[in-house]
Amino acid sequence: MPGNPGAFGNTPGAPAAAPAPAPAAGFNPLRGGAAPVDRNAPVTFTANEVEYDQNENRVTARGSVEAWQGERILRADRFTYDRDTGIATAEGNVQLLEPDGQVIFAERAVLQGGMRDTVIEGLRGLLAQNGRLAANGARRRTTESGAVVSDLSRVVYSSCDLCAENPEAPPLWQLRSRLATQDGEDKRIRFRDAMVEFDGIPAFYTPYLSVPDPSTPRASGFLSPSFGQTRYLGGFAEFPYYWAIDEQSDLTVTPLISTQAPPGAFANYRGRYNFGTMTILSSIGELTGKESSREKGLGGHVFARGLFTINENWQAGFNINRATSETYLRAYRQPGTGVLSSTAYADGFWGYNSYARISGLAFQSLRAQDDVARIPVVLPNLYYEHVFNRDELGGTLTADATAFNVYRDIGNKTQRAGTRVSYELPRYDRFGSQWTFRTQADVLGYNAQDVNTQSGIGLAGSATNSGVDTTKVNANIRAAVDWRLPLVRSAGSLGQQLIEPRVQLVTGPNTGRQSRIPNEDSIDFEFTDANLFSLNRFTGRDRQEGGTRVDAALRGAWYFPSGGSVDALAGRSFRASDETVFTPRSGLEKRASDWVGRMTVAPTSWLDLTARTRLDGETLDRRMIDGSASFGLAPIGLDGTRLAFGYLYELPSPLRVDRIPNGSGGLISAPRFIREVYAGVNTRIATRWRAGAFGRYDLETSRGVSFGATAAYEDECFLFEGRFYRSLAENPLTNRAYPSGTTLILRVALKTVGDFAARAL
Repeated sequence: MPGNPGAFGNTPGAPAAAPAPAPAAGFNPLRGGAAPVDRNAPVTFTANEVEYDQNENRVTARGSVEAWQGERILRADRFTYDRDTGIATAEGNVQLLEPDGQVIFAERAVLQGGMRDTVIEGLRGLLAQNGRLAANGARRRTTESGAVVSDLSRVVYSSCDLCAENPEAPPLWQLRSRLATQDGEDKRIRFRDAMVEFDGIPAFYTPYLSVPDPSTPRASGFLSPSFGQTRYLGGFAEFPYYWAIDEQSDLTVTPLISTQAPPGAFANYRGRYNFGTMTILSSIGELTGKESSREKGLGGHVFARGLFTINENWQAGFNINRATSETYLRAYRQPGTGVLSSTAYADGFWGYNSYARISGLAFQSLRAQDDVARIPVVLPNLYYEHVFNRDELGGTLTADATAFNVYRDIGNKTQRAGTRVSYELPRYDRFGSQWTFRTQADVLGYNAQDVNTQSGIGLAGSATNSGVDTTKVNANIRAAVDWRLPLVRSAGSLGQQLIEPRVQLVTGPNTGRQSRIPNEDSIDFEFTDANLFSLNRFTGRDRQEGGTRVDAALRGAWYFPSGGSVDALAGRSFRASDETVFTPRSGLEKRASDWVGRMTVAPTSWLDLTARTRLDGETLDRRMIDGSASFGLAPIGLDGTRLAFGYLYELPSPLRVDRIPNGSGGLISAPRFIREVYAGVNTRIATRWRAGAFGRYDLETSRGVSFGATAAYEDECFLFEGRFYRSLAENPLTNRAYPSGTTLILRVALKTVGDFAARAL
């Protein structure tokens, strides 16, 4: 019969019983009663029969006893409460259901001391993350400070499912321990005489093991060590220590001990605050000269980034990357090669149409051939943009303002300020054509010293072309009419077809090469279908495209009912003048440009082809081809297997050169072609196995670039993963410590317990 909240129900003629204790309140052998439970909350229970023995002063409930306090539920066949001793006993199919979904089973549970101490016999548990626990017995006691300590004897734990055909068989892995203690004050679980078994076979023993309490996601202590082998370090071992500083920050310190180098250390700080986040990754170590005799001594690196909210309109951040050398980063297995960039910035937002940015930018070259004195520092770099609301005609006006200062020890030093105003108005006629009227005006003022008038890219003048100082205003205006006519027709059950011609007329004053204007932001240029219809096709504003031109393209597409599609575009640009604006091999150096095009073929979910190309406008010789293909093998019964292929060809650009020996101890620049192929495969073997492999080959030099393979097994409780990567890239003039390298990573993870990794480089 139902009981009254806060008291056991009374049998006829029986005196009122004492307030019911909270059955097993707060007890969890792995959490030590960490769940937030109001111990003063009323207890409600039901039972088939309730009896009060006046002589023994004992209350007994029998038959499907179920008592609950808040969200915690206790079930048993029999429940007895001795009012004289304050001891409560639950017997027979005892079940304790925790608020977080964990379930504890027991043969018998004894609660005493105002429910502060509990003894459980024959404990079984279903825990979070598929965990399963068994123990001969468990005892919970409360210390004088109020902390709960739970001791479990003869413990077996695993998160693996049992075999459906043979439940008596041991799981894939299980952790056995003679004694496990959960310390509610230190928030840790300590195992004594612990053994990890795989398929019932002992594999790893430790006399003592301490792990954080699952109820505490962040607890200080040592993490799983990792071991490995590299050419520079030899055999090495890392022993990370995790320090939970407070609720919003932590620090991981990882000492490194190796056989071929002095000890080193890594530190990783993470902070998440009410007003932002910050991460700092740093290291310190020593180079012995084994890989590069020119680099010896203490080294280190710092990679740091942060983002902070100032107020409702402004945020500030930084991204700092510094290292003593590229050799150090490679020796100590840290990312970053070539050039490291660092920036600090502040962003302002006002609604959806105004944006401002203040930033500074610095670079650190790690390449031996670079002249550090020529590397720029940009401070400040200012930008503001405002997008006005649509006018009565439906047009949109956008205005911005920019300013920056670029400094070099050697080379041009540039101060630039400018503004851009653009306007766009779309219109539709009765034939379905879309007309877009665009106009764009730029005004830029320069004050620069030591400008190389041959290149204009921040290099000091040579003996034949000394650098010059210049103060100049550069203005440009562009206007365009863009017309397109999408023609759509139904293909019946095969979907819809689209043919869309597009023509754009752009006009404005001629600009020429602009050689006396420094070029800081328009150096890296590539002509593709993506910028065919741009008003100014340079990447920045230091170079302005002028003159009159016509851009034309034809697009065709087929959209299938299944969601697949085939889409292709080909286009070209024609200039009215012969002025030299773009560099050779850019694709726009002649009046008639190269052909540019793209194609995407994705008729089904298992086939995806993408290609982009640029062909010579006169001979149709290839100048750039970038193609990739992805095939799923589901149609032939290999579901989960996918093949990928790629091809890249590109002519040299002024920025892509190799420095090669000239035979007399010096170096000369040589253009570098790119002609590579790529192939890869990923497959899922059965349900729990997956594997993959890839390779990249340089057709220009007839040698491999890189290759690798991965394989992994993963189920509900276990993960084994292997990764192999081999880089064959080599440039003998960079003087890098590792012209080529091999990486092998092996990882074993026991889910809910920890993972272990071994690496070889």
